Amino acid sequence: MYDENTVYVIGHGKTSCDNAITSRFNIFFIGFVVDTRDDRIVDLECTATIDITSRFVKDMFSGGTLGRYDENLIETVKRRYFGSSQKAIITAYKDAVKKYQLVKEEYYL
Repeated sequence: MYDENTVYVIGHGKTSCDNAITSRFNIFFIGFVVDTRDDRIVDLECTATIDITSRFVKDMFSGGTLGRYDENLIETVKRRYFGSSQKAIITAYKDAVKKYQLVKEEYYL
């Protein structure tokens, strides 16, 4: 399904105590499939209690990059996502960027 040049990286962030994601999963995760040739996000899924949340998060990040922090992606989340997991989404993205950079340094440079 995924090209041999892709890797899977997961980032996480804490949600608020009154968030349904916290009740179900304890923490918010985003799993990213990234093409190591150009650092582009080719697919992702996140922990969400309703499907539309996962689809919306996927839409915001698809085509973005994990090669470096992309302030435009962060601003997109701030401008478009008004659920209680907004900060957790940004934190999970930043966490995934850090992990991806380590993977790139160790295996793909």
